[in-house]
Amino acid sequence: MRNCRPFLVAAVLMTFFVVAGSTIRADGEKTFTGEIADSQCALGVHSLDRSHKTMIKMGNAGKTSADCTRYCVKERGGKYVLQTKTDVYKLDKQELAEKNAGLKVKVTGTLDPKTNVILIGTIEAIPEK
Repeated sequence: MRNCRPFLVAAVLMTFFVVAGSTIRADGEKTFTGEIADSQCALGVHSLDRSHKTMIKMGNAGKTSADCTRYCVKERGGKYVLQTKTDVYKLDKQELAEKNAGLKVKVTGTLDPKTNVILIGTIEAIPEK
């Protein structure tokens, strides 16, 4: 049984370091993939489907996800967030997020689990296919 202990420890550590939707680096940074959205749409404040479709359809928020995101931040009191398929993360450097509003991105940073805020290291736009 003692010979199995190193493998058990390795398996537990690997399980601990696998996080859905993100990649963990040795320095504690993770890479998250999603869209730079606004908190209003992403959290369903005025959109039941957690998207920009409702606001764009109403005609007030522009014609694209980027337009809607910027509109909801500037005119509706929202904040820039990272919206993944399953989660919404707050972002600390709003000016970096604003440059990528409405785009699919990879955000590298450190997640503060108490506040759900990603402390951004970098944001890299993912090219459209």
